[in-house]
Amino acid sequence: MSEKVEKRNKLAIIAWSGTVDKLYPVAILSSAAAAGGWEVELFFTFWGLNAIRKEVLNAPPKISADFAEYGPAVAQAVKQMNFPPWFELLRQAKAMGNVKIYACSTTMELFGIKEKSALADFVDDVVGAATFLERAKDAAVTLFI
Repeated sequence: MSEKVEKRNKLAIIAWSGTVDKLYPVAILSSAAAAGGWEVELFFTFWGLNAIRKEVLNAPPKISADFAEYGPAVAQAVKQMNFPPWFELLRQAKAMGNVKIYACSTTMELFGIKEKSALADFVDDVVGAATFLERAKDAAVTLFI
């Protein structure tokens, strides 16, 4: 018999991709939810986890091969608008509201990342998939990006 879970204003995102065309939506949706008073739970795994490594944050952003032809135009538009990098939007979201950012412990092990200190300063904790699922189970909206 399954337990009925009450849904509330909570957004859960599994950030699997490490390309900027996917990371911006993660950050923008998180910011919008935080601004609206929603709780936000983000779980960075695989290439998403790689994108939050300190040494990768300021590297030139990668764009999905599916959209590479649009890369230069989008980069120019971001520059003209003085739009912040995706990870700065996440920092702003955390400053606005209840936003928790987790790194996947299994992916860290797989990638040979030994310490949380190797990750961006906005990462709250390193957790496994089961822990994230428990924290996200009552989300009204759950996305895999």
